[in-house]
Amino acid sequence: MSYVSQLPIIDLSAADRGPQARRLLHAQLHSAAHGVGFFQLIGHGVTEAETRALNEAMRAFFALPEADRLALDNINSPHFRGYTRTGDERTGGSRDWRDQLDIGAERPAHVPGPHEPAYWWLQGPNQWPTALPGLRTAALTWVERLSSVAEKLLHELLASIGAPADFYDDIFGDRAHPHLKLVRYPGSAADGADQGVGAHKDYGFLTLLHQDTVGGLQVQREDGAFHDVPPIPGAFVVNLGELLEVATNGYLLATNHRVVSPPGATERYSVPFFYNPRLDARVRPLDFPYADRAPGATADPANPLFAEYGRNELKGKLRAHPLVAARHHADLLLTQARELAEPPVGV
Repeated sequence: MSYVSQLPIIDLSAADRGPQARRLLHAQLHSAAHGVGFFQLIGHGVTEAETRALNEAMRAFFALPEADRLALDNINSPHFRGYTRTGDERTGGSRDWRDQLDIGAERPAHVPGPHEPAYWWLQGPNQWPTALPGLRTAALTWVERLSSVAEKLLHELLASIGAPADFYDDIFGDRAHPHLKLVRYPGSAADGADQGVGAHKDYGFLTLLHQDTVGGLQVQREDGAFHDVPPIPGAFVVNLGELLEVATNGYLLATNHRVVSPPGATERYSVPFFYNPRLDARVRPLDFPYADRAPGATADPANPLFAEYGRNELKGKLRAHPLVAARHHADLLLTQARELAEPPVGV
């Protein structure tokens, strides 16, 4: 393995081992977040027993009869919650060869009123299989557990670049909008297409990925090529989202990544967790000592970022889930087309 293909390995427990260990942690976090935008996280405190409980529940879900999984089809949810069949999600306009269960905070539906932003459609109940009651407990426990890890990590990351550690606390709290996916990659598509997930950047703050031992995740590095991210037992693969890049004017990086389908009939399982703020959060520019060295955030006219987090997520969901969008939100598709033709609102 070449040096460029290796991701930094960062031990979060160093934050609790005294000033010297914490200074080293901050140096490592600063370097990884500014130079790569990806790293492997150990020392996070999530136990093997907690991980095993989630893995068992996830595999039990994908082992259910297809009819049981399709009973949770996300096409029935205007909130984009539930089961997505293999090939029904899109990245970059092309199908992703995986199936998955999308889960968020368990809250009642918020159907937006006439003068409310459309992104409130993203708040709503999850869909759970009646044949597997333990899945709800395992998944929501994982959301709570990883929210705590991500909160600590964000504090240390902000401190590592000289910013106030609690700068963004007010846009998270008990109304944050976390997102969990339970994902199965069933192997190569029959037509030979190998897009497990197409190249993309995440649009929130932080993503913590638990993956099995099969591999397939690739990160675009400084040389422009996509490099494999070998699984490390017990580690989360962490990447920064676009909102952190924009909030720091490009000093912190959101990095392109993708998943290549495993060969043949080999299955791959992964659990990405997205640490996102409140839907109505307006993300303020970060005040930090290195701001004068920021190169500017990446600009993509086809993918503008908006000041309110919910607008970014809704834009992504409408693109990624065309069947749900067509059934429930045809009006929003027209609105989005008009918005994309206008200049984005700066963060």
